[in-house]
Amino acid sequence: MTNFDRMRHGLRGAFFTMLRQPERALAAYRDSHRADPTHVGTLVTLGWLEAQREHWAEAEQWLRRAVEVAPDDAHAWFNLAYVRDKGGMDDAALAAFLRATELDPNNDRAWYGLGMLHARHGRHADAAAALTEAGRLQPMNGLAWYALGMAWQHCNEPDKVAAVIEHTLTHDPQTAQRLIRDAGRSDFAHRLG
Repeated sequence: MTNFDRMRHGLRGAFFTMLRQPERALAAYRDSHRADPTHVGTLVTLGWLEAQREHWAEAEQWLRRAVEVAPDDAHAWFNLAYVRDKGGMDDAALAAFLRATELDPNNDRAWYGLGMLHARHGRHADAAAALTEAGRLQPMNGLAWYALGMAWQHCNEPDKVAAVIEHTLTHDPQTAQRLIRDAGRSDFAHRLG
């Protein structure tokens, strides 16, 4: 059964979002939520709007509710992980990134977030594993490849760092230059133009 009240308020929220009026958009989406408290799209949108304002705790509450309503929604889990990561809820973010990658193993952004979270906590082998997946899924993502190279550097895997540099030289020479410098790989300096 179509909930026209939810739709009406949701359209109003979308309109105010387009007009860059976040307070009015939030109010409209809250009305939409009151009309249908289990609509995942509304919950995710409310989380997204709060995240745009860097209100991480409020965003986390909306997104947590979204995954309670739809526990197999990989998109909601990824957004929850992102918000938890930005909000400094590292253990909870880790669990959410893992769930997001389990539900959608082709989400390169979830693998990247997971890898960066591991790296931030000095778990470089775990970071390298996650970032390898991010790079495999998105071979042109220079940030993921740079982070992968640095993770291998911290793991004392010079051959793997070299392989990452080789890949990055062909896809993103500026990132390769930064990786060569930051990883102390002057043996690749001659490859820069």
